[in-house]
Amino acid sequence: MELVAIVIGVALLEYSYFGLLVGKARGQYGIDAPATSGDPIFERYHRVQQNTLEQLILVIPGMVMFAYYVRADAAAALGAVYVIGRLIYLKSYVADPKKRSMGFALSWLPSVILVIGGLVGAVMKIM
Repeated sequence: MELVAIVIGVALLEYSYFGLLVGKARGQYGIDAPATSGDPIFERYHRVQQNTLEQLILVIPGMVMFAYYVRADAAAALGAVYVIGRLIYLKSYVADPKKRSMGFALSWLPSVILVIGGLVGAVMKIM
């Protein structure tokens, strides 16, 4: 479970870093809080941060479930793919939102695998 905790910590730090990038973009593009629109590049950074928050709601409990009911090392590995996928998503989405597919897939698919795998593992445990 230690590896799972480390990967979750890295994912949370990554999200915090994305938040810092939004703050930096706010200043760079002159977007005063509480506005969330105005400059397309700022909006991309903001959208990456919000989408990452939405994904964290899946990936963190999914990792814990999968680790507990299936395998902790596999949960950590899938979580690491998620973290890498989010970085790819950030870079591609900010450059051109139409090219975000690979980063999205590399973060969404591990999340879904973790949740479904954890759910199946829990059901199997009670059967």
